[in-house]
Amino acid sequence: MSNYASRVLNDLKVRYANEPEFLQAATEILTTLEPVISRNEAKYEKAALLERFVEPERIITFRVPWIDDNGQTQINRGYRVQFNSAIGPYKGGLRFHPSVNQSIMKFLGLEQTLKNSLTGLPMGGGKGGADFDPRGKSDAEVMRFCQSFMTELSKYIGADTDVPAGDIGVGAREVGYMFGQYKRLRNEFTGVLTGKGLAFGGSLIRPEATGFGAVYYTVEMLKSFGEDIKGKTFAVSGFGNVAWGTCLKVTELGGKVVTISGPDGYIYDEDGINTPEKIDFMVEMRASCRDKVQDYADKFGVPFFAGKKPWEVKVDVAMPCATQNEVRIEDAKKIVANGTKFYVEVSNMPTTLDAVEYLRENGVIVAPSKAVNAGGVAVSGLEMSQNAMHYSWTAEEVDQKLQQIMKGIYEASFNAAKEYGMEGDLIAGANISGFLKVADAMMAQGAV
Repeated sequence: MSNYASRVLNDLKVRYANEPEFLQAATEILTTLEPVISRNEAKYEKAALLERFVEPERIITFRVPWIDDNGQTQINRGYRVQFNSAIGPYKGGLRFHPSVNQSIMKFLGLEQTLKNSLTGLPMGGGKGGADFDPRGKSDAEVMRFCQSFMTELSKYIGADTDVPAGDIGVGAREVGYMFGQYKRLRNEFTGVLTGKGLAFGGSLIRPEATGFGAVYYTVEMLKSFGEDIKGKTFAVSGFGNVAWGTCLKVTELGGKVVTISGPDGYIYDEDGINTPEKIDFMVEMRASCRDKVQDYADKFGVPFFAGKKPWEVKVDVAMPCATQNEVRIEDAKKIVANGTKFYVEVSNMPTTLDAVEYLRENGVIVAPSKAVNAGGVAVSGLEMSQNAMHYSWTAEEVDQKLQQIMKGIYEASFNAAKEYGMEGDLIAGANISGFLKVADAMMAQGAV
């Protein structure tokens, strides 16, 4: 690593020693950007480009008071990290989950900056959320929380400033409540949130977009290595929106998903999660808020492995679709031992740094999350475009644009890696391709 990049990373480790997720993301990115930084070191260092790139433009934290169904006032903590606006308004999801803290928000915002750049759409990077858990709450409680959350957040967002979307714990219901409150407060109907219902400005294909996009990326990756998705077996983790979209599209294109998982363990379906009944049941499981994948095993009579992860199953392609750092070194060893050739990160940073390194050292092709899961934000960007035009595209039009974007992301990543002497390194390629666009914009705009 260059002296400049090393210094910036060491400064981060001292300043943010209590933010492990953010440091993990920053380490991975700065390490893989080495070829670019080395070519431009003097120019970047004079402009303090890296210092600005890894520091959010703004972090907003606030309390969120709300009243539960028993009349008791509850307090949660809300966040919005407006990371980088060099190429467009801040864009990134809102996450409602007890694990939410500033470190996770910053790591997601940094990743989002590169991810949004990769799409080719004019979107900067941002992320936000709250340590609120919607599970087990009534609709009325969720509504009151969302209204309180948006009352504060509305001061900092706008259609041309910052456009949040959904993430873990924030689906159509939560987005609807927040949009309604924003409209009420600002007295304007504008595309300030994406992931909206179709009746009030949402886009077709948005619920499926992250999973669909991940599979479209995988198709391009397989092609470039002389492989075909038809006949391939897939291990998928999670059973939420992303895993659902992934199962749907893999099945449609001729592959077979044999696992999904939850906090309680995983199921193995030898025949494949490949019928409308099975795939639709994933939606039912998610809606039930039970958070138990065993329900699938009970319904369809397949094996359930309590307390275990699906990475011990022998498959062609592994696709983690759950949460950050779910794949650790012991899981990576099982993936390698099974002869799995392709590892496709669908959830945000699902793999620890040592696990990624182990996979790569042992010949596994690793596709990084910021490229693979960009389909969700890509369709969010398309929703923003439709809102700005006061127009809606058909599902076929949106799907076609999504395919083109994901094909472009893969090609840009592959070509960037090749240009900088790292052919086949899709992680480095994605980071380099996303970074160059942001860096050029930041340099052009001066010391801001």
